[in-house]
Amino acid sequence: MAEKALRKQVIKIEHLHKWYRNDGLEFHALDDVSLQIDKGEFVAIVGPSGSGKSTLMNVIGCLDRYEQGNYFLAGQDVAKLSDTELAHYRGKVIGFVFQSFNLLERYTVLDNVMLPSFYVPVENARKHAMELLEMLDIADKALNLPSQISGGQKQRVAIARALMTDPELILADEPTGNLDSKTGKVVLEIFEKLHHMGKTLVLITHDANIAEYAHRQIKILDGKIA
Repeated sequence: MAEKALRKQVIKIEHLHKWYRNDGLEFHALDDVSLQIDKGEFVAIVGPSGSGKSTLMNVIGCLDRYEQGNYFLAGQDVAKLSDTELAHYRGKVIGFVFQSFNLLERYTVLDNVMLPSFYVPVENARKHAMELLEMLDIADKALNLPSQISGGQKQRVAIARALMTDPELILADEPTGNLDSKTGKVVLEIFEKLHHMGKTLVLITHDANIAEYAHRQIKILDGKIA
């Protein structure tokens, strides 16, 4: 029964600690953090600069290791995975949306969306990528380069790319940070739509107004859950 319950939790973090050390100095970036996010939730992790939210995002996204505690991602204890196994698991389970879009400028919009399928097999990848672009109302830009589309359109492409492997979790780091308020609202409305479709979303932000779009907020301050 316990194992069955665990599979319903996309994120389960228990008493997690993360330190950074530099020139003999030690900084406790995450201090006894525990949290749980269930399948289908739309959660915002909110905190000011230096609060630990970026460190927590890196741990949740399996971009950084931690020193102490437990982290189960979609039922998998990530500490038991090698770096190679973790990279593959991350690509399969998490779709990332970044503030800076992180599109490859020499590739078309369609090729950018298809990128995750080069690492995680996706059936009929090209057809699936086009369907995602259609869902996000940007299919007409499929053959454009990123330099030929607007910031809001770039973020739609990034969201389509994040959805390419049908991941368990969409992790969005300040996804409206490089957008004007009107375009940012459109992007947040897309996240709401994905939530209603049953996707699990975690939004990292310093902005309380943006966090209001989420259905639950987790506030972090000085490396602790506030």
